[in-house]
Order: sequence, then C-alpha cells, then structure tokens
Amino acid sequence: MDLFRITHRLTRDLKPLRFGSPVSHVYNPLEYARDCYDEYLRKYGQGTRETVLIGMNPGPWGMAQTGVPFGEVKMVRDWLGICRPVARPGNEHPKRPVEGFDCRRSEVSGARIWGWARERFGTAERFFQRFYVTNYCPLLFLEEGGKNRTPDQLPAAERAPLLDACDRALRATIEVLRPKHVVGVGKFAESRLYAALDGLDVHITSVTHPSPANPQANRGWGPLMDEKMLSLERNGGPRV
Repeated sequence: MDLFRITHRLTRDLKPLRFGSPVSHVYNPLEYARDCYDEYLRKYGQGTRETVLIGMNPGPWGMAQTGVPFGEVKMVRDWLGICRPVARPGNEHPKRPVEGFDCRRSEVSGARIWGWARERFGTAERFFQRFYVTNYCPLLFLEEGGKNRTPDQLPAAERAPLLDACDRALRATIEVLRPKHVVGVGKFAESRLYAALDGLDVHITSVTHPSPANPQANRGWGPLMDEKMLSLERNGGPRV
C-alpha cells in the first residue's frame, strides 16, 4: 500500500455518499484537481516521516483551488513548486468558483501553516524530510449561501459513513508514513486521530487551528506551533 492507492480507495469509498440540506454543494478536489494532488504525493509523499500534521477538510480558497492540503495558491505554486491544470467540480457553487491557480483569494490557514514551515526550514524539501501534511477528509461542504459546513456538523446518518471511510484512509496513511508523532490541526482532527489510530504506536497531540476565525491564532500562530514542536522535541520529535 502507498499513498496513491490509499487516495484511490478513499475517492472510491466517498463517491457514493450523499449529503442533504443544508449542504447544497460538495467538492472533492481529489477528483477535479487530482493532477495537483498526485504531484504533491510524488514530490513530498515518499518514504517515512517523523511528524505528520492532519487538517480537517479543504477550505474554499485552499485545497478546493489547488488540490493540495492547506493549499494557499501562492504557497503551493511558489514554495511547494506545484502548478498544474485544475478542472472544475461538476456541481459548482456560484459563490465559490474553482479557478485553480488563477484564484486571487488567499486561504489564511494555508498561508500560516506553509509560511511557518518556510520560515523554520527554508525549503520545502527540508521540511518534508521530517514532516508530512494531509487532511482527514478531502471533501468541502457548502451551504446554499456559500457558508462552509464542517464534517462534524453533518447529521449522524451522513457523518458515520464519511468518518468510516476517512478513518480507514487515515490509519493506512499513518501505517505507510510510520511517524513518531501525529498532530491534529484543531480539536476535531485530534479526535479522529484517537478514533482511527487506536493501537498504533504513535504519539497523538494537537495544535490550535490557524483559521482567522480563531482569535488565539490571530495573535500569532507561528509561536504556538513553535511551542508545540518544542514539546514534541522533548518527546523525541524533530528539532526545529
């Protein structure tokens, strides 16, 4: 098993799932932006890692545009060195168009995560020698008015098969990468780590989400991440 096969299986498992109101549109960038995601795996998803960061699901101006987790356009293009054609989802929300690398909106969460990595490691290659970044769920859920709806807000009957598929993919990913530490970016991601990775020999923790909706992150997310990395270093994690 490798990350390409895990991605293929997850895409297959998610395809038949259906979501009702208030969700009106569902984007899966693993389908329409697959060339970008596969390039991300080719460049940065080979071998094992010391630490894996797990986000929740795509943002409309990040992975939904570029196919890369926390995929803020400029960071993906200029720092990660990925810029491939992006198609459009079949049912596109008029308020959340997919423009790929022509998108002029910036995803703050992605800019903060990749910005931190660039400041601390310089090059993407150095960062990915020790780290890997992925999302728990690859689907973006949008309401009629354009508002995001996160996986934990879905009704139980819709949420259960989604979590089952994503749990399987997460566990398989960690079995491939064999990290010492897995860090949930936000509490929801951390909760799924405990559910999906039960019995695996990994240290699970979390860091506060870098979203602009998080006042703590707005006061400076980089120092919070530095503090988390220092705590991991004391437990045998990567030195930053």
